[in-house]
Amino acid sequence: MIDLATQYGRYGYRRVAALLQEEGFRANHKRVEQLWRREGLKVPRKQPKRGRLWFNDGSCVRLRPLYADHVWSRDFMVDRTRDGRAFRLLTIIDEYSRECLAIDVARKLTSEDVLERLMQLFIARGLPAHIRSDNGPEFVAEKVRGWLQRLQVGPLFIEPGSPWENGYCESFNGRLRDELLRREIFDTLLEARVLVERWRRQYNQVRPHSSLGYRPPAPEARLIAASRPSLSLLGPPGG
Repeated sequence: MIDLATQYGRYGYRRVAALLQEEGFRANHKRVEQLWRREGLKVPRKQPKRGRLWFNDGSCVRLRPLYADHVWSRDFMVDRTRDGRAFRLLTIIDEYSRECLAIDVARKLTSEDVLERLMQLFIARGLPAHIRSDNGPEFVAEKVRGWLQRLQVGPLFIEPGSPWENGYCESFNGRLRDELLRREIFDTLLEARVLVERWRRQYNQVRPHSSLGYRPPAPEARLIAASRPSLSLLGPPGG
């Protein structure tokens, strides 16, 4: 338990209990909680709930994901390398399975970069029904919207200044910042890419997720994957 708490410093006793059970230990979360407190381990502060997520007022966030690849979410984050230079992160998740599909790391990310990443994901996984995002220029560019329309992928844009309307991606970004970005000093952009990708794989394959019964997202995505639309030809974004 102490080894896991040291390795995953922002996990609480419930996630550690799930990991212990995966390794064959016969200990429920109540027993782990007793040992956790006896050892003086600190439970991470809980994040406040966002109560506006499913209000029926017509906002795009009210479309609740019903199956894997129904709704994807995308967002940007910003961090810095040791020399003070900023870099951006493009995060893309499946809202239903909570799987992180990709995290791109670069000094600059444009609408062309967004298109390239989406094309790779569409080819590998098939088309989602919808993609949710804010109204950033990289997401609302005419080329991006036109390409998605031709593929019959519905864009969902949140209201300006309302990040809670992209609650799934905002929650994921919070985990990424809390568990990695605030804990690491990146000397180079390459180091940031390597560590971020390592964290993404660990998030998908190892990290217990509370909304999935303390199972990691990637196995859940394999179990519940619905049939996906076939792609006869994606075509170039500008075609």
